[in-house]
Amino acid sequence: MKKFLTLAIAAILAIPAAMHAQAPQKRGLQVAGIAFYNLENLFDTIPNNPRGRDVEFTPDGQRQWNGAKYWSKIHNLGRAIASFTSKTTPNGPAIIGVSEIENRSVLEDLVKDPQIANWNLQICHHDSPDHRGVDVGLLYNPRYFKVENVTNHTLTEVGFATRDQMCVVGSLMGQKIAVIVNHWPSRLGGQEKSSPNREAAARLCLAISDSLWNIDPNIGVVIMGDLNDDPMDKSCAKVIGGKRNIKDAKPHGFYNAFWDLLDKGIGTLAYKSSWNLFDQIIISGNLANGEKEDGSAWHFWRAEVLNRDFLKDTEGSRQGYPLRTYSAGVFLNGYSDHFPTEVFLRRYVTRK
Repeated sequence: MKKFLTLAIAAILAIPAAMHAQAPQKRGLQVAGIAFYNLENLFDTIPNNPRGRDVEFTPDGQRQWNGAKYWSKIHNLGRAIASFTSKTTPNGPAIIGVSEIENRSVLEDLVKDPQIANWNLQICHHDSPDHRGVDVGLLYNPRYFKVENVTNHTLTEVGFATRDQMCVVGSLMGQKIAVIVNHWPSRLGGQEKSSPNREAAARLCLAISDSLWNIDPNIGVVIMGDLNDDPMDKSCAKVIGGKRNIKDAKPHGFYNAFWDLLDKGIGTLAYKSSWNLFDQIIISGNLANGEKEDGSAWHFWRAEVLNRDFLKDTEGSRQGYPLRTYSAGVFLNGYSDHFPTEVFLRRYVTRK
C-alpha cells in the first residue's frame, strides 16, 4: 500500500512551492484558517444517479426535495460559510473541506451564492463509489492557497462502498501542506461493532501521510473530516495517534486540538442529549509545532467549533443543537446537522 501511494503522490511533491520575496523591513502577523463543514445531504433535485441512490432527494421522492428547498439550502449554507470570518481572517478560511455533497454542480452553485461569491472560492471534487452517492470535496481561496495536485484514495479494507479520501497538496502562502479530506464510515450497527471500519479509514490516512513524508519529510499534513468518532476513540487516539498535548506530537505524528473542546461540553452534533465532536481537523506535529525561532513558519494557534447562534435550533428538546434541514421528516429550512470547525495557523513575515 505504502509503495503504491508513494508512486501515486511522487509527482505532486516534485512541484516546488511558489515563494514571494519581500524586503525585510518589519515583521507582521499572518493567520490562515482551515475549516471543515458537513453540508448534510447537499443533493440537487435531478434524479441522475444511475443506481437510484438520490431518489429520496427529488421532487417525487420521500422528502419532496424541490427547487425552492434546494436554493434555500444553498442560501443557508452560503450564510453559514460567510460567517467563517474573524478579525485575523476577514476574508474567511484559506481552505474549507466539505462532506455529504452529491456532485460538483452543487458546489458550483454554493460558491456562486452572493454571500460568498466575492471570495472566488475554487473547487476540488471527485465522484466517490459511496453507496449513498455522497462525496467529500474541498473549497479554497486562490489568494491564499495554490493547489498543485489532487489524488483520491479508495478504502479497500471494508466490505462496502464508501467515500474516497481526497488528498490535496498545495502551497499555503508559500509553504507546502497536504490536506486529506475524509468522511469515515458511519456507526451503523453500533459504535463498537462498526469501529473497525473507521480504524481502517484511519490506517489509510496514515498510509497517505507516510507516502507524503517519504518524499518530503517537511510537508505539513492536515487530516480533516466527519470522522464519525470522537478525539478519544480508538481510530483517532490510537490509530492516528492524535495527541491531546501539542508538545507530545512528534514531527510525523499528530496533534488533535479538539480533545479539550469536547471535554468542555462543546461538540459538533448531538445525539440523545449527548454531544459528539466528529468534525475534526488533526494536524501533523511538524506543522503544529512548526514555529521557527523567528516565527516565520506556519504553526498551530487555536481551534474552534463555529457554533454560531443562528446555526442553532431554538425549539423544544432540540434547543441548542444544530438547526438541520429536516427533523423526523419535517422540513426545518435549516443549515446542517453538524456545526463547522476551524483551526487557525499563524506565522510572522517581513513586510515592506
